[in-house]
Amino acid sequence: MPRDLGGTRWKRFACVLAPSMLAAAALTVSLAQGALAVSFFISGERFKVFTRTLTGEGVSLYGMVDRTRSGELIPVLVAGIERAKINGLCQSLVVPIPLLGPYTLRLTSAEDGTPARAKDLFLDITDGRAGHASLHDVDIGIAAGSLTTGPVSPGDRRSPFFDPNGFAAQSGSATLTDVRATGVAGSAATLDLPETHLSLRPGKDECF
Repeated sequence: MPRDLGGTRWKRFACVLAPSMLAAAALTVSLAQGALAVSFFISGERFKVFTRTLTGEGVSLYGMVDRTRSGELIPVLVAGIERAKINGLCQSLVVPIPLLGPYTLRLTSAEDGTPARAKDLFLDITDGRAGHASLHDVDIGIAAGSLTTGPVSPGDRRSPFFDPNGFAAQSGSATLTDVRATGVAGSAATLDLPETHLSLRPGKDECF
């Protein structure tokens, strides 16, 4: 270990790093157990998600407002999928660490072979795009309170920010390639990730 990271400085680094790693581990476990609800306070940090291919059954899009513990309100677009298969998943978050600069926390799943699978997956995004999207049995302009083919999170339905008369869309099935999304929150009833790898790397090494 270099001398300038010894003693007090190393302790400061550990104090910053440990909560970040614990939070990432807790997020992974909570998602896998379906413990997260959309009604939780968000941190407000933006993370990036990339998938090579995403296939979903029962897809919805509707507007919401997420809230941080400090009271900041963040408008988001909620993408909901009843059943999803994901190939080449990558999730990244840049974590600023005093003295050391930015580090990138990355969670990846198998690039090829067995896809990741999720049930009742919800991702609150501020920006999203795909190289190509193929949708089937599409309804655009439906009221959010009338969504039937695509899911609405129970936590969102109870939120004062959910507008049942607001604009929404749904699709019976969808296939998307090269998906890039910037999100602030996510939840799932179940999340199965084959060949999972969680890493913390110096510098900015985001998924896209």
